[in-house]
Amino acid sequence: MKVIVAGAGYAGTLAANRLAKKAPGAEITVVNPRPEFVERVRLHQRIAGTGRAATPLAEMLRAGIRTRQAAVEKIGDGCVMLDGGETLDFNYLVLAVGSTLAPLPGTVPVGTWEGAGQARAALAALPAGAAVTVVGAGPTGIETAAEIAHARPGLTVRLVGRDFAASLSAKARARVRTGLERLNVTVLDDTVTEVRDDGEVLLGSGGRLASDLALWAVIGAVPDLAARSGLEVDERGRALVDEYLRSTGDPRIVVAGDCAAVPGSRMSCQTAEPQGAHAADTVARMIQGRPLKPYSVDYVATCISLGRRDGVIQPSHRDDSPRRRFLAGRAAAMTKEGVVRGARFSARTGIGATGLPGSK
Repeated sequence: MKVIVAGAGYAGTLAANRLAKKAPGAEITVVNPRPEFVERVRLHQRIAGTGRAATPLAEMLRAGIRTRQAAVEKIGDGCVMLDGGETLDFNYLVLAVGSTLAPLPGTVPVGTWEGAGQARAALAALPAGAAVTVVGAGPTGIETAAEIAHARPGLTVRLVGRDFAASLSAKARARVRTGLERLNVTVLDDTVTEVRDDGEVLLGSGGRLASDLALWAVIGAVPDLAARSGLEVDERGRALVDEYLRSTGDPRIVVAGDCAAVPGSRMSCQTAEPQGAHAADTVARMIQGRPLKPYSVDYVATCISLGRRDGVIQPSHRDDSPRRRFLAGRAAAMTKEGVVRGARFSARTGIGATGLPGSK
């Protein structure tokens, strides 16, 4: 029985490792554009030079799982076509290609491995007193701005975006804003409409910012692989799935993570890992001819780091709505670090974390 896992992020890596245990006779091949497992929730540390964000797949995958360094160009009828022209057959496919960014021209995307590397090099070349503008006021933008300000206090750091920390309660949002102020990060409730060749940032309000580096931290787009392969997708290009996470157009394809259109879910490793675990269980049950179990969304918290010594942990209800209380300060920073390490451990072992509090 041949199973292909397209993508080796949190969902794909966990799914492959879990499936190797659940269906030991299956021939599992992980297809990924790079030979590393990238911890997207650590990319802001890679940018600021405060931590590593990648581990070789050889260290993350169980013995016996095959790997192919390639991108899936198209999904056909029981086969995938790779960008090098090769074709691989499958009985089942776990589609876990994650999300991507559509950066404004003149900005550097921070939510991809390549973009984070480019941002790291550009940031390292900036002299003291230079200005950095981070576009996007969600967890990714907040963590990026805070990490840069913590690592390079001599820089001028601004965070521009609407719906600041929208997933948090009002009091938790205020605490995040206070944490950014302590790091001398200026928060602007605005939009960026253009970044000019000279680095000037034009705002939706009509304002202008002189900037030496503009970073794009708005995550929400998904690769068009599902759409160009003829699978049924929603308006954002995410693959439509049934209650078992199977593609509505092809039940041999199980979808997990950011590229899956699961009602009530959001893009985060907190979503990706439980879905990766459930995708593996669904494939194993189909292989073994056992009844399938429906997937249910179950959130626990949102975690945001504010440099290495501060953070905010916002507990949530199962539907991801915020609870009243939250944790902040050094204890929150330590908790967030533990959560990130736990996410990596879950991916490597195939343990199905439920509601893991990821930040992105």
